[in-house]
Amino acid sequence: MTERTERAERPWDRLLRRPSWSRALLARRLLAAVLAVAAVVVALLPAPGAERVPVLVAARDLGPGTALGPADVLVAAWPPALAPAGALTTSAAVTGRLLAGPVTAGEPIGELRLVGPALAVAAGGPDASAVPLRPADPAVAALLSPGSRVDVVAAGPDGARVLAARAGVVAVLPPAPGAAGARADPGPLVLVALPEAEATAVAAATLAGEVTVTLR
Repeated sequence: MTERTERAERPWDRLLRRPSWSRALLARRLLAAVLAVAAVVVALLPAPGAERVPVLVAARDLGPGTALGPADVLVAAWPPALAPAGALTTSAAVTGRLLAGPVTAGEPIGELRLVGPALAVAAGGPDASAVPLRPADPAVAALLSPGSRVDVVAAGPDGARVLAARAGVVAVLPPAPGAAGARADPGPLVLVALPEAEATAVAAATLAGEVTVTLR
């Protein structure tokens, strides 16, 4: 028996016996398949510039009026394309500040989620301020939520008068623990965004007596 017949045929022997043009065609097909797989892998990989960015989010469900501390928030890594505009990036930026409304765990926190000048301007215009008031009937506050529009009304010598029309409610905050005042139950504190002149008038009226609001 010759050496050729004794040797088992190797898998590539048949390929080597093909015409050169056939081998070239097969090589091109294999190369095309490799390139296709590589293209899929590259498409699934993050783009070189698509690095994660820090976004401050709620660590748990939080209610309106919560004074935020480091345990209430955490910094998450988000793709830049998904990071909300205006999202804060450090816990120091919110420590001690109040939430204007409820947030759920994982929800990004920005200036418009916090009681402050940015929220007042967004609701009431460039010169707006947030004015706190307690409606004469605390039950009225239960009908309000951020975004509600109200008229602020006070009693006067000639009857009720409208101090501010279509004021934007920016927050309805629960009474602080241990809050005391002229009445045992002070009721929720309502923040409304008003232009400068109306803000001054409403603030003065709350010092002089009771005010209430009517829903628009």
